[in-house]
Amino acid sequence: MTKLFEPLQIRELEIKNRIFIAAMCQYSCDNQDGVVNDWHMVHLGSRAVGGAGLIITEATAVSPEGRISPWCPGIWNFEQVAAWARINKFAHEQGAMTAIQLAHAGRKGSIYREWSGEGTVPIEKGGWTTLSSTNKAFDGYDAPRELFSHEVNDLVADFATAAKHAMLAGFDAVEIHAAHGYLIHQFLSPLTNKRKDEYGGSLENRARFLIEIVEAIREEVGQRMPIFVRFSATDYKERGWDQKQTAEVAKWCAEAGADLFDISSGGLITGVQIPTGPGYQVPIAEYVADQVDQPVGAVGQITTGAQAEQILQDEKVEVILIGRASLRDPYWPLRAAHQMGVEVEWPNPYRRGKFPEGE
Repeated sequence: MTKLFEPLQIRELEIKNRIFIAAMCQYSCDNQDGVVNDWHMVHLGSRAVGGAGLIITEATAVSPEGRISPWCPGIWNFEQVAAWARINKFAHEQGAMTAIQLAHAGRKGSIYREWSGEGTVPIEKGGWTTLSSTNKAFDGYDAPRELFSHEVNDLVADFATAAKHAMLAGFDAVEIHAAHGYLIHQFLSPLTNKRKDEYGGSLENRARFLIEIVEAIREEVGQRMPIFVRFSATDYKERGWDQKQTAEVAKWCAEAGADLFDISSGGLITGVQIPTGPGYQVPIAEYVADQVDQPVGAVGQITTGAQAEQILQDEKVEVILIGRASLRDPYWPLRAAHQMGVEVEWPNPYRRGKFPEGE
């Protein structure tokens, strides 16, 4: 069998193939209450129908101030839990597993969604004062307030409570969002962490927030549920966060209870040159994979089944995450299987739509 359609076991979770749907923000909680709705059901549900092994939700805030925008989802209350449970039930009925990406946007929060405006949403229009490792603003946004040490401890508890809620909602795994310039990344990078307390300075101190989150979530969810961590493995800036630091912190995360690392890049600062192209982040994922014993996922302009299969055949990474290609085609896994000559199970109502020979 091709590697792309081999099952994967992580702790007690069996995933039917190595195709994960990457977290992709939808900015579609139109009531601005963090409660997912029919849009999210159709968006995530269609990808479950489409044959993905595991679907990761968009960045889901652990507190109201953790949202990227007022239109982003959360999991800090039970109304949100119930809404997510409905989606998970449907995804599971299609044979897909689900993971929730637990997140806090930090200084990149309280912003307009792309089609509603630009920059920071004012408090009088539903925005909030953002929080960060620093009081320096992300370019184009309002400046955050620097967190006090005791507030960092409170945020660790927020992540643990969110993980408890994720279990109640029926998620199969949790992913900690430590990438793309959001709060945990703001603590990790020396470019945005100039703190003088126990959360700043050395790599060990800058990683402390993340490690405490992993430990707290592991204690909350027990030993059965897998924990993933998404990293941006480079800031693309000299003296910033880089692959070497990522690999070292990933090892510490594994010791604390993490099971898989999802490797992306960038997002912390503007004005950097990112060398994009087909599979452009695969080498950095492979670098991390060489340094850790846990499975690693690659993401970034992976668009065809043949490309994904070749990445796995190189035997560095063990998971392929599909993002924008899935937005273009929710049934990407079924199409990839057809193009690669792999027989997979189709949903019963869709069997008559199976690709004919030559298509």
